[in-house]
Amino acid sequence: MQKIDMNSDEFQTELEKTSKFVDKVYNQFGWVPNPNEEVNEGVTMGLARNKLIYGKRFCPCFMVIGETKEEQKTADNRICPCKPAIEKEIPEDGLCHCGIFCTEDYAKAQATHDEIEEVVHAHSQGLSQAQAQTLLETEQLGGDELEALIEAKSLGMINFTLVDTREYMEFQMSHIVGTDTLLPTSQFYAKVEEELSGKKSEAIVLYCHSGSRSYQVQQAMKGLGFEHVCNLRPGIIGFSGETQRG
Repeated sequence: MQKIDMNSDEFQTELEKTSKFVDKVYNQFGWVPNPNEEVNEGVTMGLARNKLIYGKRFCPCFMVIGETKEEQKTADNRICPCKPAIEKEIPEDGLCHCGIFCTEDYAKAQATHDEIEEVVHAHSQGLSQAQAQTLLETEQLGGDELEALIEAKSLGMINFTLVDTREYMEFQMSHIVGTDTLLPTSQFYAKVEEELSGKKSEAIVLYCHSGSRSYQVQQAMKGLGFEHVCNLRPGIIGFSGETQRG
């Protein structure tokens, strides 16, 4: 798998081209950006990365299936702007799966919601050890639930391994404070045994950008014999806890 240096001239040139492509899509379909700029930045970077690696702007929220161009075409990988987003997701939900393309109504409503959340959010979960352990057995976690688990872990009540399944450049841009390891989806089968050696019977929590890649990794890990694997269902874009760059 080709490793992309996000600071290289090659990547920065492609990122500029992809930003112009995204703006063109907004204008073409009458969509607007997500009010959360980190969503737009992360997806745009993922699209640029895929363009450099695969020659096409495959959706960065899904695994790219197939080793060759022919296999990738046969696998019907999503190419931005993808058909499901145009025909179903945006008309029905107000935004595409990755969240970068939204209707104006959705964006306004979400911006208002985010403002309210910022005002009222005060993190004080106060779980008991038994409650935290029960929550850790949930396969699909919400953002507040992961916050509670991280707090419980910091207090020594429970233990788990928090894994980011996105790519290196996404991790550098922003990741959840307390992340233990990076296991890029694109390198999953090559790295899983190395990164998570001896942890098949231990609790593991996965996250990605929107919950799709980490869900696919979750299913793959269960097939490899990992017994306790949780997934952050809304991804990092649905997590309001502490994050950091670098």
